Amino acid sequence: MDLGKGKGKGAIGSRSRLGFVWMALRLTVAAALEAESAIEASLREAFESLQPSLRPPFSLAIPSPDQYALLNRAILHAVLTEPHFAVTHFKHLHALVTDGYASFVHLILNLVLLLFPKLLPSVKTQLLWATHQTVRLSAIGYDAVLFSLFRHISAADYTEPNLSLCFQLVTLFFEQFHRLLEDAPHLFSFALYTFLRVLADHSRVTLQQLEPLKRLEIHLCVKILREHFHLCFKIGRDIIRLLQDLIHVPEFKAILQDIVYNPSAFNVVGFKFNDVSQIFSTRTSSRYSLLRISPEMETQLRFLLTNIKLGHQKRHQLWFANKFLNEPDKEFLIVDIVRFICCAHHPPNEIIQSDIVPRWALIGWLLTCCRRNHAMANVKLALFYDWLFFDERVDNLMNIEPALLLMVHSVPKYVEITHALLEFLLHLVDNYDVERKTIIVKGVSSAFQLLVRKGVVPSLDILTSCSALNPGLREGLKRLVSGGTAG
Repeated sequence: MDLGKGKGKGAIGSRSRLGFVWMALRLTVAAALEAESAIEASLREAFESLQPSLRPPFSLAIPSPDQYALLNRAILHAVLTEPHFAVTHFKHLHALVTDGYASFVHLILNLVLLLFPKLLPSVKTQLLWATHQTVRLSAIGYDAVLFSLFRHISAADYTEPNLSLCFQLVTLFFEQFHRLLEDAPHLFSFALYTFLRVLADHSRVTLQQLEPLKRLEIHLCVKILREHFHLCFKIGRDIIRLLQDLIHVPEFKAILQDIVYNPSAFNVVGFKFNDVSQIFSTRTSSRYSLLRISPEMETQLRFLLTNIKLGHQKRHQLWFANKFLNEPDKEFLIVDIVRFICCAHHPPNEIIQSDIVPRWALIGWLLTCCRRNHAMANVKLALFYDWLFFDERVDNLMNIEPALLLMVHSVPKYVEITHALLEFLLHLVDNYDVERKTIIVKGVSSAFQLLVRKGVVPSLDILTSCSALNPGLREGLKRLVSGGTAG
């Protein structure tokens, strides 16, 4: 009996040790009863099956394609969970790589896309270290990893993990500046868009721990703008919107003044622009809107806009607000969400013609989540920004559709929304850029005309004949649509 009890204790102890070892190999913070993700299980199982082979001396045998894939998974898991051996694991990878590190980078990308928010802090640290190594090696596909990491920098988030991610990526760009410029110059416009937007948040608060990071972010953005403006130009008109949000920072005020009044200051060989209207006329790609929306947020927004029926969205909106907008400064994230909805989520006709929650309705709800005037003004600007310089030859009708539909559908029950939006639009036309008011009037007028011509609304009578609207607004709208001035 005593031996039996001893065996039992030994078995329990053995199972306990196995459980401890398994937990030590985890990559993510797991909730109770949460199943291990497929990608995490795949990496762990590869590591467990090949663990004896991951210590020198390494085998000199050429692996088969299946063995090569297994080794890549095992080595990545080892890098993430054995930081003290990470350099050795990378040397092992160097010795066997046959595809320019493409398989290894693809595994990193999947982790960033699918698991990044859940990764243990130590694993995140190692993942960023491994990413830095792939950049240093000019590994195939590292640009997709960096793009995805940018998406995980949260707006108006001053927690240590988020600030650390900002710091790591800014530092990476400084340390690998010339390599990145040679391998993946397109990344600089993505980095600039990200850090200009983040700086707007970081400059809004006074936190001592933010100061070193802010100086690095400013230094990087100024370096890109001053030394490689031809790459920045690719962002299009949204670069002006972002710079205007940083007009209180002397370095960016000077850059914006040079863009408007002294473009030759940028000394770009073989590239000329003599008027800021050339930038205004360049539509910003939807990829930049995606940069400021995390993959998780994108999934939730697209689900709401493709699966939920109008009238049944309230609980989904409450869940979204509790998940992503539950802190005071998070209202500043709404500007990014509205740009995403207008520029990057363009539903097909079958969705538009169905009873699924339309984009304008979701934007209307988001406007009610803004508590500060500054945040509200930025959201309205994001909603109307493509109207100001609209040219149907280069711009997308879907970018401007939500604003008109929100104004039209608000008339019966929420005319105050229609009034506020129309008043804001007319104010923009008169004051956004007085020197280029003629261009703006033409853009907004052509936007209205195209929306009617394409049948988005049958006519503008619901606005121009609405007795609940201020007569001055109605007259201003009539003049604007006809191509005259708003005021």
